[in-house]
Amino acid sequence: MNKWISAAAAASLLLVTVGCSSGNVGTNAASALTGEGQTAKRVIATTVAATEIMDALEVDLVGIPKSYKKLPERYNSVTQVGNPMSPSMEVVKSLDPSEVLSVTTLEYDLAPVFKNANVEAKFLDLTSVDKMNKEIMELGNKYDKTKQAEAIVNKFNIKLAQIKKDTEGKKAPSVLILLGVPGSYLVATENSYIGDLVKLAGGKNVVQGEKVEYLASNTEYLQQSNPDVILRAAHGMPEEVVIMFDKEFKKNDIWKHFEAVKNNRVYDLEEELFGTTGNLAATQALDALVKILYP
Repeated sequence: MNKWISAAAAASLLLVTVGCSSGNVGTNAASALTGEGQTAKRVIATTVAATEIMDALEVDLVGIPKSYKKLPERYNSVTQVGNPMSPSMEVVKSLDPSEVLSVTTLEYDLAPVFKNANVEAKFLDLTSVDKMNKEIMELGNKYDKTKQAEAIVNKFNIKLAQIKKDTEGKKAPSVLILLGVPGSYLVATENSYIGDLVKLAGGKNVVQGEKVEYLASNTEYLQQSNPDVILRAAHGMPEEVVIMFDKEFKKNDIWKHFEAVKNNRVYDLEEELFGTTGNLAATQALDALVKILYP
C-alpha cells in the first residue's frame, strides 16, 4: 500500500479552502496612486490576504474580493469582484485595472482566465513567511511604499528572532498538520504555509521530503510517524470541519493509538490566524504555535 494516496484529489480539495467566501458587491471604486499621485495605478486585489497587505502598505484599490471575513475599512466603498477562486471577469474588466493581484495557489486555474480576458495579473507567492516578505517588499517598491513595506517585514523579523532565542536548545516536537475541508481532510507538508509556520515556531513536520504543499491522508502511515502534536486546521465552514474532525477521531479506531491523542496534544487552529496562504496575522499565529509546541 502506498504511504500516500495520489495528491490529485488533494489539489482539488485545497481549491475549496482558498476561495470560500460570501458578501455583497460594492459600487464605488478609487484609483491607487504612486509617488505624489502623478501616476494612477488601478489595482484589484482578489484575495483577502492580498487586500490586507495592500491596506498595510497604504495603497488604494479599485477592486476587492467578496468575503465573509471583515476587510479593511479603507475599502468599504470599493467594488467587489467576486470569489477569490472565480472573480467575475466582467466586473474586473469594467474597472480597467492596471494590475490584478491573486496568489500562486490559484495560478494554475486563474492564469489562463486572466490571459483570455487580456488582464495583467500578478500571482503573489505567500506559501511561506520569507516568500511573503519578499512579495511585500516588491509591492512596496512598485507602489512607492518602501517605508511601509520595511516596517511590516521588520515586525516579522523581530518576532522570528525572538522565537529562535526562546526555543534555542529545546527539543523540537514532531508535528502532524491536518487541513480540513467539509467532508475530508489533507496532510500539510513543510511546503505549505502552515507547515512553514510550524517550522519557524520550532516544530518538526512528520512529513518530510515532499515537493507539494498538501497530500491526501493515509492514517496507517501517519500512525507510524507517531507525532508529539497534532494540529487541525479548519477552513471553509470551520465549525462544521471541527465537528467532522471530532467524529473522525472518535469513529476511526486508529487515532487512539497516536501518542498525541493519548497525551491530549491535539489542537484546533483558529482560522483567522491560520489561513492556507501567508497573511499579516503571521506574528499572532507564531505566538499561538510556540505556546502549543512548548507548553
